[in-house]
Amino acid sequence: MSREIVNRVANSSLITMDLTDYAPTKPIAVLDLKDFLFQGIILKEKEYRKSLKEFDFSIYRNTTVALNCSTDAIVPMWAFMLVTSYLNSVNSDIHFGIKEDVFQQIFTNNINSINASEFESKKVIVKGCGQIPLTEALYIAITKKLQNTVSSLMFGEACSAVPVLKNK
Repeated sequence: MSREIVNRVANSSLITMDLTDYAPTKPIAVLDLKDFLFQGIILKEKEYRKSLKEFDFSIYRNTTVALNCSTDAIVPMWAFMLVTSYLNSVNSDIHFGIKEDVFQQIFTNNINSINASEFESKKVIVKGCGQIPLTEALYIAITKKLQNTVSSLMFGEACSAVPVLKNK
């Protein structure tokens, strides 16, 4: 007497959500202001403006840019504004910070833009493993996004999910 093996997980109403689906897809370029400073540490306004004017910002056309200054230089706010005006002219998506922080900012923005109503009254499992290392901030963002919409939110895999919350 043989019994057919039934995949109860596949037949259930559970929705498995992989946060890596919301990871940024465009590469992130880095623009370090130290490269425009005298000896990498001093901002001389006239030279700074000249070097920006001569720089070919077209290499950042339609890209995501992580704008920062990696040295301990004192850089006035207008210096970042000026670089931003050049990057805006080539349609860059500009964020302040190092590459890894900008990646996390965009990742979090992508999670925040999810239409939560698609998960209304559903049972959702947020996968715990993926190809991209995920930070706590991303799991916090998805919990905040779905908490008031789903019927239940779990963490892990269908075979060993950890309940996070249940709504009545």
